[in-house]
Amino acid sequence: MLVFFLQPIAFGSWLPRIPDVQQALGLGPQGLAIALLGLPCGTLLTLPFAGPLVGKIGPRMAILAGFVLYSIAASLPAFAMNPVMLFIALMLAGSTISFVELGLNVQADAVEKATGSVIMTTSHGFWSVGIMVGSLIGSGLAALGLEAKWAILLVALIVLPVALIVSNALPVFAPEAPKSEHQRSVWAFPSWALLGICFFVFGITMTEGAMADWSAIFLRDALGAESGIVGLGYSVFAMMVAAGRFGGDTLKKRFGAVNTARICGVLAVAGAAILFIAPNTPSALFGFAIIGLGVSVGFPLAVTAAASLTDRTASANVAILSFVALLGFLVGPPVIGFVAEHFDMRLGIACLVPVLLVSLLLTGRLATKKPAPTANPEAEVPGVL
Repeated sequence: MLVFFLQPIAFGSWLPRIPDVQQALGLGPQGLAIALLGLPCGTLLTLPFAGPLVGKIGPRMAILAGFVLYSIAASLPAFAMNPVMLFIALMLAGSTISFVELGLNVQADAVEKATGSVIMTTSHGFWSVGIMVGSLIGSGLAALGLEAKWAILLVALIVLPVALIVSNALPVFAPEAPKSEHQRSVWAFPSWALLGICFFVFGITMTEGAMADWSAIFLRDALGAESGIVGLGYSVFAMMVAAGRFGGDTLKKRFGAVNTARICGVLAVAGAAILFIAPNTPSALFGFAIIGLGVSVGFPLAVTAAASLTDRTASANVAILSFVALLGFLVGPPVIGFVAEHFDMRLGIACLVPVLLVSLLLTGRLATKKPAPTANPEAEVPGVL
């Protein structure tokens, strides 16, 4: 749980500095949107190779090596001197993030199998707390006037030795056994049931990507917030995502997966509407909080639903789900950027409302057909927390 907490801090400190980098490079919303595509592109390109490599060297070694590479890559975007360099830097960051996060998920799953404890959802909650803390640190350093490149590098260098010490203390598990040669390809055309779950999660992850990339820009451009304040939007969002994840299992036990998803879906749509009409920064922060709570449990519920389908193995279905989830991160930010470029940032954020409505309409697809599998399916999802 501590490693999950430490991993996103450096990247979280980058998020409040996106407006500073945008201004330094002279980018409009459309140009920034294209540059920000580097992160999910790097993650998608790494997916075919990260899984086999982590399985070969083991999750603990993947975490140790991944943390070193990730700590270097996380600070590179702030050093970019032009949009092409920014895209490449974010691409490198996305590649290393997917690698270390896959190691984290596999390690957590191995701990659950070895000890009989249930830690995956709580670990993801600590990840959300970590990225919230990182964004708060980034906002604080911005308020102190420290340049983005040195601020992010400082955070990464402070976190890295602590992360290596903690990661080195993790138990060692044997590398994964090779998969069956006769296993159906995970990229075979999915069933209609799985497609419904995938479309549900697309709106959820599109919103998460939009909050990471555009929350600070929205507060600055739409509401005139100052440099030390703009990072609070994502901090509030991440805090409520963490709160929702910590309480998600309780809600699911009480109301069931479908009703829990519907309650949260209504909150997500309401939060996006609040942002669109927000007259000032406090009301916008309230909107970010409601959206965070609304999308918090969507992905874990989708993973369980996909794993319960019987048309193929759980890992195959969840692999397809992970790909669609990453596409949500890929598509959301540029769509908002293009709309903001030609209209304004409020209309850009309003693009989230229709996709969240689609997710709300598809919540019935989350009904599981059988009990959740013993192995935690979230460990099969590289690069997505």
